[in-house]
Amino acid sequence: MSDDEEPDYGVRRLVLVHGRDQARQMVEPERKKLVDIAAEVMGDDAGKIGITYTGFCLTALPHKRLPDDEVWKKVGHRVTLLVQPGHMKIGRAQPRLFGVPYGARARMILLYLQTEAVRTGGREIELGRSMRDWLGRMGMTHGGTTGKILREQATRIAACSLRFFWEGEDSSGFDKGGFVRSGLRFHLNGDGVQDDLWQDRVVLDEVFYEALQKHPVPLREAALRQLSDRSTSLDLYIWLAYRLQSLSKPTPIRWAALREQFGSGYAKIGAFKRDFVKALAPAIAAYPEANVRLADEGVVLHPSPPPVAKRIVAIPTLSRCLVPGFGGAGHG
Repeated sequence: MSDDEEPDYGVRRLVLVHGRDQARQMVEPERKKLVDIAAEVMGDDAGKIGITYTGFCLTALPHKRLPDDEVWKKVGHRVTLLVQPGHMKIGRAQPRLFGVPYGARARMILLYLQTEAVRTGGREIELGRSMRDWLGRMGMTHGGTTGKILREQATRIAACSLRFFWEGEDSSGFDKGGFVRSGLRFHLNGDGVQDDLWQDRVVLDEVFYEALQKHPVPLREAALRQLSDRSTSLDLYIWLAYRLQSLSKPTPIRWAALREQFGSGYAKIGAFKRDFVKALAPAIAAYPEANVRLADEGVVLHPSPPPVAKRIVAIPTLSRCLVPGFGGAGHG
């Protein structure tokens, strides 16, 4: 593997030169989806953005379900995320334990909440038509099987507590913090039948909201849509959206470090490398500005423009988050 090999196997270049239809005819069947991702993102004219907190660029929720009583600990670059399961009362039933949120759907719910909080400048988020419209843009429905999964993950998010511990900083502000202070839960009508979850409002936890306001990272909504069912690729895209714009020179990252952050559950480095490269390709296809190369020792990150151009960001609180190195001590 040479250090000039592109993780997306050159599909972005093919789309630019030949267009989507011809590019699809020029690649193997398993790479056609990469062409579609690149074409959709590169052809996006709406310019809508999503927002995430810096901590989620360097750590992430689990990809798969954990035992309901298991605590999730994820160590990233100079930061550790700790998520604890919690109890919640649903309807007339006794409070019960809900495990840690996981997977792509949990990530998408959190992205919506964070985006709306920064867009509106307030902790209270509407979950009615606004969220249904957003889910539709993301290619998801709030009914059927997808709706059931979203409801489960929303309940887990509402029940859990989280703490971010930044190296070199006082992390006490996140003690006993959560994602939400109220809302984001099931409701039963008078007949004991569950109402639509999204007929509600959510109030974000004050500490989490303040941290989000200070350290937001803009993402391209079109990219989130293309990666909405790929939790690992979504994590990689968000990580690159933060890391690449802050670099001043090519930065190699070894496989061991990558496994620690993105694949701690892998016992064998070979299996991790195979799956990492597979997940990285869609993330790079969704980030046309990214300059990332594969090497025998790992990956090489090159300084790259952010996925959202400064001229697109119209929200005042976001203007500072596009400055290379934004975040201050402990957020690098």
